[in-house]
Amino acid sequence: MLKPIKRLGQNFLQDPNTIRKIVDAITPAAEDAVVEIGPGTGALTGLLSQRYHRFSAIEIDPRAAELLRETLPGVDIIEGDVLDVSWADLATRLEAPRLCVIGNLPYYITSQILFSLLDAAPLISEVVIMMQYEVAARLIASPRTKEYGILSVAVQLSATPKLLFPVSRNVFYPRPDVRSAVVRLSFPEKLEEHGGVDPKFLRRLVRMAFNQRRKTLRNSLSALTAELGVALPENVTSRRAEELAPEDFVDLAVYLLRTA
Repeated sequence: MLKPIKRLGQNFLQDPNTIRKIVDAITPAAEDAVVEIGPGTGALTGLLSQRYHRFSAIEIDPRAAELLRETLPGVDIIEGDVLDVSWADLATRLEAPRLCVIGNLPYYITSQILFSLLDAAPLISEVVIMMQYEVAARLIASPRTKEYGILSVAVQLSATPKLLFPVSRNVFYPRPDVRSAVVRLSFPEKLEEHGGVDPKFLRRLVRMAFNQRRKTLRNSLSALTAELGVALPENVTSRRAEELAPEDFVDLAVYLLRTA
């Protein structure tokens, strides 16, 4: 057993029943390739590599990568940081139109990994990942709740999130301090174009709105509206970010860009 490295957020999954439930949760199409993030000691990797011939695993820890090469010869192990991975290049390498992504995410970079996958949404068919329970709750949150925020809007604009099941702290080594949950993100074959709005502008709008979530949108978006030389529509000015559904942010972005 490898000694977990705290700075890499390593908590190795050990329970066979939980492992099987996670692997059973993915439903790749026949033409999809499967990619595992952070295989660690290979809890999921063995089952995945048996089931899917187009399969790769991305591992940042050279010790774990070497162990996987020894215990699972023939499995494609990509040694490196998942945040440096080009999902387009990986799809080409695996000769697949889309990727099904699975893994037990390092909790300290969960949001960064999620945004990386959202940016590659046309290449992603499904994501089944374990994360901190509180983050999972944010992905599925509804407007006017305390969990609803930037991540809720970003994910729900690109995919359909579903919290599949909670995971006990006792199935990991070492035992983490936080609760965990497994989440599925289902991506449509044809993504919404969101009125032709630049995704970077839309994300910037959402971030600015939620960065001062206690303020009305008139105040939280004042710098952006001044930059564009436009005013917010009357029905939005006195509302707060948490009151807007994901599609409302799209409508607002379209309005601002067309009025500018």
